[in-house]
Amino acid sequence: METDNSGSFFNYLPEGCRLCYKGAKMVLFVTGVCGKNCFYCPVSYERKEKDVVFANERPVEKDEDVIEEALSMDALGTGITGGEPLLRLERVNHYIKLLKNRFGKSHHIHLYTALAPDKEMLGSLRKAGLDEIRFHPPQDMLANIGSTHYRESIIAARELGLCAGIEIPSIPNDFRGILLLLEEVEGFLNLNELEFSETNATELRKRGFAPLNDISSAASGSRKAAESVQGSKVHFCSSSFKDAVQLRERLKRTARMTARDFDEITEDGTLVYGIIAGNCLDILRDAGVTDDMYILSNESVGSVGSVGSVGSVGSVGPVGSVETAWWIAEDLAQELKEAGCSVSVIERYPVKNGMIVEKTPF
Repeated sequence: METDNSGSFFNYLPEGCRLCYKGAKMVLFVTGVCGKNCFYCPVSYERKEKDVVFANERPVEKDEDVIEEALSMDALGTGITGGEPLLRLERVNHYIKLLKNRFGKSHHIHLYTALAPDKEMLGSLRKAGLDEIRFHPPQDMLANIGSTHYRESIIAARELGLCAGIEIPSIPNDFRGILLLLEEVEGFLNLNELEFSETNATELRKRGFAPLNDISSAASGSRKAAESVQGSKVHFCSSSFKDAVQLRERLKRTARMTARDFDEITEDGTLVYGIIAGNCLDILRDAGVTDDMYILSNESVGSVGSVGSVGSVGSVGPVGSVETAWWIAEDLAQELKEAGCSVSVIERYPVKNGMIVEKTPF
């Protein structure tokens, strides 16, 4: 087994996971409607059982929103999730075709489902361009999965040329039936570290689960359950991976695509720049600051943890403000303040309406 810095381990990674490790997968949440009511479901109240669409954290109102989000992070693929995506099959097929038509066949698309779709439904997904499917059977079917409809569905998916596997939370269980089935169809097993969220914490505690420690959302015992599984294509995805690897790498990709000449990209993929409020253009020009090193802004910026008005990445600030390199703002801070300007350095996520991580006034 290989192990990464986040605590994940694997002897096999499906293509969807390989791209995820690079931060190159856009997450397309196609609906919050599900009805399964799994006790461990971590989906937020904002999305749970609501028929809404998000591309990463961006609400989707039109097709252009999906394409723009994919372009902003230079996505090499998309993971389709929910809720239960296949309750909105036409919508799923529409987005698969949209992405394949825009980015080509190499744009890898995988999908999660808790259903066991028949060959006709799987055929429509394959025809639309789906590359990989991950089945999520209920916990009470895992031990005898070889005698359920999931076996037929996984076999049908493989016959259609789809990469197929099972993805479930890592909870102590009898994995022998799963491993036998996956060996038969050459499928993979993804085990996700069980995590506490605002929507599942009560149910997890009812069943005896407890947080690993005071700073982790991971459930104690989840990793140990995964370590007991011995299969030829197994991947354990740790709780810390999502922040330590997946989110950080995605932010870095987005920052590289959207940063302006004067933005500094941090190791965490955030953008740092200066904001000057007040009549400062003459001071900047007298100091030799060229036109490509600042921009005018008329929109509002909030405090740490808030987001500004809709606009291009980083193009928000106090009314009548100028955005520039943080070091230019710092070098000219004294002169600017004497002229009645206020000067701050902003660190924010490089996404549309990105959250402000830190605001430091001079």
